[in-house]
Amino acid sequence: MRCRPRHRWLLLGAAWLLALAARADVYVVVHAANPVRSLSHKELVDLYMGRSRVFPHGDLALPFDLARDSALRERFYRGLTGMSLAQVNSYWSRLMFTGQTLPPAALQTEAEVMAIVKRNSNAIGYLGTEPADRGLRVVLVLREDP
Repeated sequence: MRCRPRHRWLLLGAAWLLALAARADVYVVVHAANPVRSLSHKELVDLYMGRSRVFPHGDLALPFDLARDSALRERFYRGLTGMSLAQVNSYWSRLMFTGQTLPPAALQTEAEVMAIVKRNSNAIGYLGTEPADRGLRVVLVLREDP
């Protein structure tokens, strides 16, 4: 069966829209009252890889992570550092063994991340969808390459 040229364009357009919808961006969020309006990629790497414990303005930062087996956690660290979860876990194992620092506290669900960030103005976390909640502010979007 052959498609008419007009139908081909419709099929191509539908495929393009599906590809856009399948993009898996990760939204980094803080409490709406947090003075941080945006973070650079480097600042976020420093917070989530234990190199810094403060936001750029100097307040203590409390980063929260998702469970070790979370697909969103995999996407987050791949977009943030380019490393696999195995590499990230190995990195943190070395740091913990030497007593240098502890990894971000892990929560089980995105709902838990949203709840703790809304309760604590020093908290920072990440979500798989852009939050509609006015109690949260997106400070960085890690874009997945198409």
